Amino acid sequence: MIIAVDGPAAAGKGTIARAIARHFGLHFLDTGRLYRMVGRAVLDQGGNPRDGEAAIAAARGLDPSRYGDADLRSEQVADAASVVAVIPEVRTALLSFQRDFARKPPGAVLDGRDIGTIVCPDANVKIFVTASPEVRARRRARELAETGIAADYLSVLADIRARDERDSKRLAAPLIPARDAHVLDTSQMDIDQAVMSAIAVVEAKRRN
Repeated sequence: MIIAVDGPAAAGKGTIARAIARHFGLHFLDTGRLYRMVGRAVLDQGGNPRDGEAAIAAARGLDPSRYGDADLRSEQVADAASVVAVIPEVRTALLSFQRDFARKPPGAVLDGRDIGTIVCPDANVKIFVTASPEVRARRRARELAETGIAADYLSVLADIRARDERDSKRLAAPLIPARDAHVLDTSQMDIDQAVMSAIAVVEAKRRN
């Protein structure tokens, strides 16, 4: 069973996808981490994420075991990830890795922005998790503060809006719900409600 969980930053899709994977005993992959790793690799080499050649080389030579969560948390890395993600050759370099992971028995949950549309268009279940930019900015600012990173709400909100604009209008795999995706708006939900709603979607698909 392959489950695609897509959506914009700070909508809750990562937490929801992990919970689904635990509940059904499936593998889990945060595909956004791959793009953060590419962005971080370019920055570590003193390069500019907008430099296509540097980003493509980083994607083709990516070693996922090299980076831990702490290496990928900063807003600078998040912005770099959003920039390199618009480069078609970067997406192509990471596509095979994601598809191979999805086929691991007994199945997998992939969390990203184009899983249901590009990476796994034949996924058994597709969920698009979203929330208003304001709600997502509050969540992101709180998350950063909990890790000791000072975050200004208005700056985070501006970054989220800019990232949404970039992700939704890019030519390569834009951030849009798959036509057969269940759209889950978590703006008025706490995380437990959101997780329960997502699991219910999967259960309903399995029954059908």
